[in-house]
Amino acid sequence: MTEITHRFVQAGAIRMHVAEAGSGPLVLLLHGFPETWYSWRHQLLALAEAGYHAVAVDQRGYGRTDRPDGVEEYTILHTVGDVIHLIDVLGDRDAVLVGHDWGGSVAWYSALMRPDMVRAVASLSTPFQPRTDHPPLAMLRASAGENYYSVYFQQPGVADEEFARDPRATVRRALHGASADGYPWNPVIPDGGQVLDIWPEPDKLPGWLTEEHIDICAADFEHTGFTAALNWFRNFDRNWALTSPWHDAIIQQPALYITGDRDLGGTLPGAAELIAGRSAAIPRLRGGIVLPGCGHWIQQEQPEQVNAALIAFLRSL
Repeated sequence: MTEITHRFVQAGAIRMHVAEAGSGPLVLLLHGFPETWYSWRHQLLALAEAGYHAVAVDQRGYGRTDRPDGVEEYTILHTVGDVIHLIDVLGDRDAVLVGHDWGGSVAWYSALMRPDMVRAVASLSTPFQPRTDHPPLAMLRASAGENYYSVYFQQPGVADEEFARDPRATVRRALHGASADGYPWNPVIPDGGQVLDIWPEPDKLPGWLTEEHIDICAADFEHTGFTAALNWFRNFDRNWALTSPWHDAIIQQPALYITGDRDLGGTLPGAAELIAGRSAAIPRLRGGIVLPGCGHWIQQEQPEQVNAALIAFLRSL
């Protein structure tokens, strides 16, 4: 029987934890916030049984992977670099990348920066957003204010401490709040409130979210804290500066976009074009899939539908 195995690999300067299953062409699975490799548990075996080497990684700062200290060590160049090192150390010349949430951004930019090593890309919930003409934080502040959650995250130590008071409550409220059952949630923190106020305590858990799932995720964050994960958000403007050489560049590889109809990510810039199945920035887009009754955590909320879409995409390459 196919099973999930775990090991550590040295990817450049950091040691990374990977979970993997199967053999065949490499499919690298990149999680988002606040998650770990475990968010891909439903995909690992399905992809392995379809004939692929499926690898889900704890990205830098998460789970059992190393956590560099400096905020500046979580830029898009670092996270893309991790992916490229992983492909190499796993013994492959290239890979198909599948990313969710922040992992989607890493997947898109890995494809953009290293087309020689990224064969195709699928992003869940996160549309490709071409580089803007102006730094993003000023634009976010102007449009949504200081209490917009990702702007609020810029304050050193504030959200970190709020999340860390009770990691289990943080995981439970975030996963429920951004799911189909918590939709719609307001990404603006009320004046005088705290970040978890945007995700109310659920009366009951949805069927896809179990106490065991919450325990596993919370245990990782009890070990790591939340600062490293939040440092990804604290590089918005630095990433904008670093990606200047790719301004107006296009994604050349075949691509797939999947989102839920109850996911706020579907309202982000670039999402409408991907959902419509056409994008000037991604000329080889194979389509946009919208899953009905699905929120942000789509590979966990509707794993069978996501697995079927990913396998069909992989087989079409």
